[in-house]
Amino acid sequence: QLQLVESGGGLVQPGGSLRLSCAAPGFTLDYYAIGWLRQAPGKEREGVSCISSSGARTNYADSVKGRFTISRDNAKNTVYLQMNSLKPEDTGVYYCAAVQGGSYYCNYNVVHFWGKGTLVTVSS
Repeated sequence: QLQLVESGGGLVQPGGSLRLSCAAPGFTLDYYAIGWLRQAPGKEREGVSCISSSGARTNYADSVKGRFTISRDNAKNTVYLQMNSLKPEDTGVYYCAAVQGGSYYCNYNVVHFWGKGTLVTVSS
């Protein structure tokens, strides 16, 4: 079964930064559009960002535009989410997912499979 593995979560103060990583042990991410979704306590899971398989196209939720940057390094078989200027409302479990997409588009609202998540807590 294909599975993604997230890492990089933790506790950070408001205004701080974290970088999440998404790895794919045992298979290549080259052909997949990859997204990041998050679920805050008591709330539904929501899409945050995605990147096309080539890396040419990225999409962001309005709530994170200008603060988060998604990228991929296919040579390392890893996708990253750089999160800056973090706010308490960014707190939640962050999931990496293979999403609908191709070389030049991605849609984080359609998920094919995902990992178990990594917890991000933004608090002073």
